[in-house]
This record gives sequence, structure tokens and C-alpha cells, in this order.
Amino acid sequence: MEEKILVIDDEHGLLEVVEAYLKKDGYEVFTADNGKEGLSLYKNIAPDFIILDLMLPDLSGEKICEIIREESDVPILMLTAKSMEDDKIRGLALGADDYLTKPFSPRELVMRVKAILRRTYKKTNINNDNIISFNNKDIIIDKEEHIVKKAGDVLNITPNEYEILLLFVRNPNKVFTRSQIIDAALGYEFVGYDRTIDAHIKNLRKKLEDDIKKPGYLLTVYGVGYKFKGKQD
Repeated sequence: MEEKILVIDDEHGLLEVVEAYLKKDGYEVFTADNGKEGLSLYKNIAPDFIILDLMLPDLSGEKICEIIREESDVPILMLTAKSMEDDKIRGLALGADDYLTKPFSPRELVMRVKAILRRTYKKTNINNDNIISFNNKDIIIDKEEHIVKKAGDVLNITPNEYEILLLFVRNPNKVFTRSQIIDAALGYEFVGYDRTIDAHIKNLRKKLEDDIKKPGYLLTVYGVGYKFKGKQD
């Protein structure tokens, strides 16, 4: 079955080029040139991947990402004309999986899409058990279903967040630098920069911690990186 990709961008020339390149690689492509149409298509077609421009004429890409992340963990690649690091970090903090700064090569875009889809749907094995739980089942990871639960509720975990969490839970109390997290959890195909790991950790804390100001699971080791602390059931 062809993966369905939704592209939301108000530049018609860019939409045509991106659509052509993605179709050439076998994807089913849907396009929208404004935020409201994009959200309507998202609800109707249930895409496997979303390419989302930050600067839209009606709704901002940040707002659309925020709306989608309230109900889905579908991979989102943000397109931005902004070059400031803070703008990119903000997009990732809202739940985007990656970003690409305009102007960009359509071939690089297709490469990013393929890499993220591979990370999203690959099977990751930590050990022979399909269920891992911590602190009297406060956190449950179901590897077969590819879901994470907190206090019984299923969380909207993005593919990158899932891979990072798996890295931590199979190495409790081990300190990882940002570069080590990229290499071990995201792989050589990851093309962001190491500070984006901070945004992923921040998102995971919001979802996993009872008090993000006093985290009990994902701890910062200042000057080094991060580690996971939790008692496995």
C-alpha cells in the first residue's frame, strides 16, 4: 500500500515540485495551500506523513502542528524560511519530527521523508519481552503495539521520542551525551543538530513526568547530557 503524504504550503510552485518528486518515489500525495484546507484533508485522509510549512496565510504551521499533536503522532516535517535556531527548536518542541529550511533540494526532502518513515514503522527490540513497565506500571512500553502509556493513558509519542525513550529504558542510569543519543537512537540518517535533542527531552518530560520541574525519570546531568532513572517492574 502506498503511504499517503499530505503537503501543506502556500507556494504553488513548490507544491507542484514536491508532489512530483514524492509521486515519482511511489507515494500517494495530497496538497493544500492553506491551513484550514490542510486540516480538513488531514481529518479526511488520515495521512501517514505530513509536510507542513510554518508560514501560511490563515493558520500558522505551529498552530496546525499543535492541533494535530493533540490527537495523533503522525510524522511531521516542518518547512521553514526561518533560519534562527530558536524558531526550529520551537517547531520541534511542538512535536514536529524534523525541519527543513527553504530553499531546499527536493531530493533531500524525499530522503528526509524516507528516513523518518523508516524510523516510524521499524520494529525495535530491546529484549524478548514485548512489555516493559516502570514504577508499578506508571509507565508501560508495549513494543508490539508500539505504544507508551502513562498512568494507563496512551501517550502521543512521536517516532523520534519513542526511539530515544527505548534507548534510555534499556540503559537505565547510563548518561548519554546529545551526540550519543543521536547516534544510538536516531542513526546516521538523522540530519538535524544535537541541540534538537533538548527539545525531544522536553517533550518526553511533559508526557512522562508528574512534575516537569522535578523530573523523576529523565534527568539532566549538567555539562554532560541525560539519563533515565526508574525501577523496572
